[in-house]
Amino acid sequence: MKRLLLKSMIMGAKVVQADLRYVGSITIDEELIEKSNLSPNENVLVVDHTNGKRLETYVIKGERGSGMICMNGAAAHLVNQGDTIDIMAFAWSSGDAQPLFIEVDAHNRFSRYAEMSESRLGM
Repeated sequence: MKRLLLKSMIMGAKVVQADLRYVGSITIDEELIEKSNLSPNENVLVVDHTNGKRLETYVIKGERGSGMICMNGAAAHLVNQGDTIDIMAFAWSSGDAQPLFIEVDAHNRFSRYAEMSESRLGM
């Protein structure tokens, strides 16, 4: 039996920009895409810690090293500039999963890989 399991998660990213005029998606710094094992056009779940909203969208590549996290299109009504979000990707698996947890600094630059238990406990 295959199950949909968490593959990777970028935790605590700050939304730098929200662009209503763009058609859909979330723009993510290319370095974070690579570190978190995401791909352009991949489906992701975005969870907003600031207002509690959740949405699904797809990834587009942002400038490497820019720290860009931008909500595009209608999603910019739900997730605003300055909000703190988690970005999660899932994969089908018939076995166990070892998801990647990515922590970022205040400028959305890669800080470290973390274990879920230590990152949520503030270690």
